Amino acid sequence: MAAKTAQDFIPIKQVREGIILLKNRGMRGVLMVSSINIALKSKEEQEAVLYQFQSFLNSLDFSCQIVVQSRKTNITGYIEKIKKMEEEQPNPLLKQQTTGYREFLEDFVNKESIYSKSFFVVVPYSPTAVGDTKKSKGTTEITEDSFQRGKRQLYQRMEFVALGLRRCGLHCAPLTTIEIIELFWSLFHPKSAESGYYPEFPEELTT
Repeated sequence: MAAKTAQDFIPIKQVREGIILLKNRGMRGVLMVSSINIALKSKEEQEAVLYQFQSFLNSLDFSCQIVVQSRKTNITGYIEKIKKMEEEQPNPLLKQQTTGYREFLEDFVNKESIYSKSFFVVVPYSPTAVGDTKKSKGTTEITEDSFQRGKRQLYQRMEFVALGLRRCGLHCAPLTTIEIIELFWSLFHPKSAESGYYPEFPEELTT
């Protein structure tokens, strides 16, 4: 019996046209969502945001998944930029201030980790109509017509979700194919992602 690979345990079959195709024929779209600091708002504004979010949740007739990704931020490139500015600074006083700022950043990073948070909403759709699948090499695959119909339905759901979140004061943007692949790659390779390394992807995956 052949040993199973990591891909055997991942439910994703393909990422195409900004859509995740699962092995069970399910389709998923991913929205990246901005954040707001509700603690800085007045009591009335907080209640308004919570009311809008409650109304948004009650309006959904399908399930969604909210994902929060916390990642250690790498500011090595920024420190290098400050160091270059320091070296090229002709004014002695400004050079000294730049040096102090760089040393402060380096000391802070050595003592504390800086984390950034990203927020995503995963929107589902599952083709169920008769004739939506075909047999290929012993497996069931989604047909092209079914994919296009599902894509339209999924996009409508994503727009509905985005509209509801915009009413809460949040901004949304659908992830492209390459952005989805980079997201999942970073989840499985957190150390490399934190250091700023991402592998090169084929050009045809840029949409």
